[in-house]
Amino acid sequence: MSVRNFVPERLDRMRKVMAGHVERGDVPGLVWAVSRGGEIHVEAAGTLALNGSAPMRSDSIFRIASLTKPVTATAAMILVEESRLRLDDPVDTWLPELADRKVLKSLDAKLTDTVPANRPVTLRDLLTLRFGVGAIMVYPFAYPVQHAMVEAGIAPSADLFRGSPDAFMKAVGYLPLAHQPGEGWLYHTGLDVAGVLVARAAGQPLSAFMQERIFGPLGMKDTGFHVPAEKVDRLATAYSWDFQTGKLGVYDEARGGLFARPATFESGGAGLVSTADDYLAFQKMLLGKGELGAERILSRASVELMTTDQLSEEQKASAAMFFNGNSGWGLGMSVALKRDNLFTTPGRFGWDGGYGTSGYADPENDLAGVLLTQRLMDSPEAPKHHVDFWTSAYQAIAG
Repeated sequence: MSVRNFVPERLDRMRKVMAGHVERGDVPGLVWAVSRGGEIHVEAAGTLALNGSAPMRSDSIFRIASLTKPVTATAAMILVEESRLRLDDPVDTWLPELADRKVLKSLDAKLTDTVPANRPVTLRDLLTLRFGVGAIMVYPFAYPVQHAMVEAGIAPSADLFRGSPDAFMKAVGYLPLAHQPGEGWLYHTGLDVAGVLVARAAGQPLSAFMQERIFGPLGMKDTGFHVPAEKVDRLATAYSWDFQTGKLGVYDEARGGLFARPATFESGGAGLVSTADDYLAFQKMLLGKGELGAERILSRASVELMTTDQLSEEQKASAAMFFNGNSGWGLGMSVALKRDNLFTTPGRFGWDGGYGTSGYADPENDLAGVLLTQRLMDSPEAPKHHVDFWTSAYQAIAG
């Protein structure tokens, strides 16, 4: 007797709910996918561009933004397993720009009002985002270090850094840390730095290392830091919400856009493009404790470490908008700690991307899911189509 992984009638409900977001104009199009027990469903609705004729397809390509972070953490842990990097060694050997760090005496201090760092920065600091440089979620900007990050071009935003990795590290190295290494939590920048570290330690571009060690073995044929010319007709146009006009405006075109050419800076925090099938393969590898089919990417121990909360209660409380009282942070990704919604099963791990993407895996239910849209997020709160996707995925589980 076959065992159902999903209830067919409830998958139909999911299709109607997701298609409804396109029909109401919330998004021009979207692709969603769920996988459980070897049963996979990939669906698409809408168009690649607003008012366009080319339909969204199951293999459409999206800018996945911060869904890049777990991939970069995976790349780093490959090097840790090979003893080419160590979690708690100083990163100064590979990132001399981060040697002899200075730390602000207080968050509102001038950039020169500092004390020496208590210890060097480590890879663990970067992957857990306890590095000391990152997004300070105070708007409008109130602190000198926030303005300094903008002036240096490295303030976390939808606009990725466009210079070289060396220029990026020079800019990061100029800034004092906002807190002592390991003591606070600031979003994003640590994974960009980790991407540079992986490239330098591996002796090759981050894209080449990921292709050789992750994308190739997992069959992720459409994932990378740009879209080649022969595939650009599958890239969705990206849009952001214009609050003045109350309409969607083009953020990045497909053909001729920022992701249609090789990236000068391969952002380990937010730079990848991918498809639903590709990202599902990555998630299924993590659900498989580092293994997918005949390919082993990581050890079970590494995956368990990556998907275990690494933050103190104080660190989580200082970034409440990211953790909502129900989750923490492992290495490169969020980890659910308690169930206060249909889709926050303890142990569920993954993250969301600011370009309108969401990808999580749930070991308890053997469930992986990914939602890809081309509408940039305009609030820390999850958009309704994200909430509806995850609600629909969990209500469709059989058994």
